[in-house]
Amino acid sequence: MEKGTRVPWLVTLASFIVIVAGMKAASSLIVPFFLAVFIAIICSPPLFWLQKKGVPKVPALGMILLILVAAGFSLGALLGTSLNRFLTALPSYQERLTVHLEDLVTGIKELGLQFPEGKLQNTIDPAIAMRLAGNLVTALSNVMANMFFILLTVVFILLEAADFPKKLNAVLKKPESSLSAIEKFSRSANRYVMIKTLISLMTGLTFFLWLLFLGVDYPVLWGILAFLLNYVPNIGSIIAAVPAVLLALIQLGVNTAILTAAGFLAISNLLGNLVEPKLMGKGLGLSPLVVFVSLVFWGYVLGPMGMILSVPLTSLVKIAMESNEETRRFARMLGSFVEA
Repeated sequence: MEKGTRVPWLVTLASFIVIVAGMKAASSLIVPFFLAVFIAIICSPPLFWLQKKGVPKVPALGMILLILVAAGFSLGALLGTSLNRFLTALPSYQERLTVHLEDLVTGIKELGLQFPEGKLQNTIDPAIAMRLAGNLVTALSNVMANMFFILLTVVFILLEAADFPKKLNAVLKKPESSLSAIEKFSRSANRYVMIKTLISLMTGLTFFLWLLFLGVDYPVLWGILAFLLNYVPNIGSIIAAVPAVLLALIQLGVNTAILTAAGFLAISNLLGNLVEPKLMGKGLGLSPLVVFVSLVFWGYVLGPMGMILSVPLTSLVKIAMESNEETRRFARMLGSFVEA
């Protein structure tokens, strides 16, 4: 009896490990595919709206693709220029950070405090945050190199999405219940991705304008980084802000660094803690533990882009569970609160 109950769990665990290992090995293909799915989710409401207005499916899809291509090339041009300049200047920034750190140690000693020689330098590497920022944006630029594959996948997903309900009606004997669950999932997923993307765009644009006003170098790069990392709650905002604050400290001094940090805190708190919850609603929230575990898991499996996609992927899993009566209780376990 015990063997009969343990074998399925062992098989499930072994299957999960094999799937995760396969996903990690194929991450270079899976990351562009996941990005294509999210782009398709964002593009499906405009596509269906154009079709309702009488525009045929192919011309409507062509209009959306033109917008995507224009946006992709514009983002790639801005990102490529800023990233190349930043990576070229990165060694000099790291040296200047080290000098600032040495001045800090000297100031501490002048106050009469005992401080082990070289202890802080060996413990804290202030250039880690700037290297991490460069790695994240470099990962994005590598994904942008697969833009043709991503757009082609988006086209096929949107073409299938338009005809999928008709196929279900033709195949299933009683498709009403399945269509209802799929439509509920589709509406919730579209709403989540659209709102999260809108908030992320507002965060990145506002941070870009603030850095441009302060005169900090590479405001486009830090705005794009803030946009991407806004998908990762809590630590995402810190990772996005630290490199810009350090650069402001090196370039313009302590006062500008403080203003940079204060501006980003105000932006992230206003949009993330006030605007987003009102638009998103409580039902789509994830518990802090689930957010952390998903960040570690997807970051391990898919790399830097997995960290950015971790919360959206987990939220879509939660939405899918909520759409099914049998798995709704598991979705509540992922949530940030328990319904009375």
